[in-house]
Amino acid sequence: MIKKMFGDIELPLLGYGMMRLPTKDGHVDREETQRLVDHAFAGGVRYFDTAYSYHNGESELATGEALSKYSRDSFYLASKFPGHEIRKSLDPAFIFEDQLRKCGVEYFDFYLLHNVNEFSLKNYDNPDLGIIEYFKEQKANGRIKHLGFSSHARPETLEKFVDDNKGLFEFCQIQLNYLDWRLQDAKRKYDLLTERGIAVWVMEPVRGGKLVTLSDDYTKNMKLLRPDESVAAWAFRWLQQLDNVHMILSGMTAMDQLVDNLKTFEQDKPLNEGENALLDEIAVSMSDMIPCTACRYCCRSCPQELDIPMLLSMYSDCRYELSTSVSVQLDAMDKSKHPSACIACGNCKSVCPQGIDVPDYLAKFAEIQKKLPDWAAISAAREAAQSKPIGK
Repeated sequence: MIKKMFGDIELPLLGYGMMRLPTKDGHVDREETQRLVDHAFAGGVRYFDTAYSYHNGESELATGEALSKYSRDSFYLASKFPGHEIRKSLDPAFIFEDQLRKCGVEYFDFYLLHNVNEFSLKNYDNPDLGIIEYFKEQKANGRIKHLGFSSHARPETLEKFVDDNKGLFEFCQIQLNYLDWRLQDAKRKYDLLTERGIAVWVMEPVRGGKLVTLSDDYTKNMKLLRPDESVAAWAFRWLQQLDNVHMILSGMTAMDQLVDNLKTFEQDKPLNEGENALLDEIAVSMSDMIPCTACRYCCRSCPQELDIPMLLSMYSDCRYELSTSVSVQLDAMDKSKHPSACIACGNCKSVCPQGIDVPDYLAKFAEIQKKLPDWAAISAAREAAQSKPIGK
């Protein structure tokens, strides 16, 4: 297993994301989960990542149960605080104690504030809730060994949160893959975390399976270049060349996925220049991004004072796939700054060096926005589901 140093810990680079566990009759299949965890453990996986919300609260129970047969010092367990959700109570002490009980442990090796974004900042920054202060205390008391956070936020939000809490967080979990390197500006997020000495944890390395099911032509080219490796392996190899990536989480639902990933992480096999160029070509073909360079000439001439480069970036993301993270970002913005606020005056188009038809794109984005996930409704539904008893 490929390993990376995180402080004085030698961490296997592949971690098990417990968000997509196998299910049966609407619940986590505990027997199959145990079989998967045992095989992962035998293959060198030692990091298991769960969260209060995963599988409507069942993931922590299933994870704790599957790991209970192993000595506590033989694995690293991570969970997350649901500060990004709408809840009747966000009492950190109640939730944290419940998590420890469900997982059957006395401490978490790694603990994260879950999904710090434009929507959740009001909770994490709220002194009355005292979330950050509480978890600082738990770390000082040894009940959390390493404190971090996960985020789907815009780079500007991520940067502000890190700088406002300088020195507090050791690692940050972001969506990172060769498609989102440009599509979601993940490169900028990776760079700003690296500059601040914060280790990067990776989620969605294959973009929920999107980077596994490519066109026949691309799949054929990959097989010609690397006949012994899967299409998924290419996405992991791309991540393995980033020096500040210290953990790559894969949500492995089935045994064949786990077996393939273990094979990929047995040894380092770096991509060469031509192979990286092929992935760049694939990313460009999939993203169909608008050629905005963020020169911001358009912003200076906009009577509505819209952040046009940001809106175009969000639209590019939604053109590829309806995005909950974009929905969250829009929910946190004043409606006067939404794409629908564009009055189509044409000032932006006339000054754009790239000749982008901004009003047309913003009108299309406004239509897409109507179809985006309702973040508040999603969070409320999760809370209702988690209020039901799920057993011990």
